Amino acid sequence: MSFTISQTPLAPHAHLSPSLPPMSILRRLNPSRLTLRRRLATVAAAVRQDTTLWTPAPLSRVEPAAESLFHVRVDLSDAPDLASSYTRPGQYLQLRVPDVEKPSFLAIASPPALAAKGVFEFLVKSVEGSIAELLCGMKKGDVVELTQAMGKGFEIDQIPPENYPTVLIFATGSGISPIRSLIESGFNADKRSDVKLFYGARNLDRMAYQDRFKDWEASGVNIVPVLSQPQDGWTGQSGYVQAAFSRAKQAYNPLSTSAVLCGQKQMAEEVTSILLADGVASEKILKNF
Repeated sequence: MSFTISQTPLAPHAHLSPSLPPMSILRRLNPSRLTLRRRLATVAAAVRQDTTLWTPAPLSRVEPAAESLFHVRVDLSDAPDLASSYTRPGQYLQLRVPDVEKPSFLAIASPPALAAKGVFEFLVKSVEGSIAELLCGMKKGDVVELTQAMGKGFEIDQIPPENYPTVLIFATGSGISPIRSLIESGFNADKRSDVKLFYGARNLDRMAYQDRFKDWEASGVNIVPVLSQPQDGWTGQSGYVQAAFSRAKQAYNPLSTSAVLCGQKQMAEEVTSILLADGVASEKILKNF
């Protein structure tokens, strides 16, 4: 999703059958057929890869957002079909940079309304040796390629404000990216009685979007910054998001509570466990993957 960039878990390894064919049978297999089968598999994989629709678009902004994080904006004024593919906060896409075939998955940080104006924005964490580092080193006017938006996004229609007045939002690091899209898209936060965002980062230098906090608060979102390694003088919540939530947690009705999560895997798992133990319905804990 950073993503924030999200990785797909590997499937478990299949167990080998204890009953293996004798070597005499294996020797009788035609090597040419095996070679042909491998070639066909390679061609089939290439065909599947080629079905991905890539759209070139220029960068219109690349600048620091926080320590190791960058604002990246893509101009979609000549790609209306790509812009219209983004319909729900939490969706993501694949992006690739010139001369590198392998793409990177990125959650879209800007709301769909901005896409309608021909813009995609991302919050990208620059990691040494990664595609993200190459992207963050590019300049205005450089061209990247993108797929259409994919994924179900955050299914906010599942938590109408009249039934779910309490919404607890959790994000860490670059995972704040699709959360920005959610908040700025408007999900009737002002019509809910209790909306909190627990936002974790190492310190304030690594916390993006601080310049947007005032507007987010005005929209009805109470922001709780949580710093795992705060600077001297920090008086707010410290440690990890899941621990801060447990400390700050007040009595709430689990039947009218929902949650939105994006970020570090351990945080998401532990917060989910706490919410489920409190009686929050699993289908009301929204994720974008």
